[in-house]
Amino acid sequence: MPLQFIGIDPNTGDGESPTVWVDEEKNELVLQGWKADEELAAECASFEVPGHAVGIPGHEAVVRIPARMTQMIREACDALDERAHLA
Repeated sequence: MPLQFIGIDPNTGDGESPTVWVDEEKNELVLQGWKADEELAAECASFEVPGHAVGIPGHEAVVRIPARMTQMIREACDALDERAHLA
């Protein structure tokens, strides 16, 4: 999977490394963040959205990304948009 590194949390310290990549093959964002605590995961799992089952499937996860990384996420989205226009 050819990943394009976009950025890492500028406040990264030991054991802290939220990171943003773009998977160029699958045209997807890849985010590494902090695991959600049980309370947040339960809150996310409780949402009812039309056409979507309640809960979090076993192959998915809730992660937290600090707001200071918003620009990196935008950059990753722009990279995906650019790839889509080239395809």
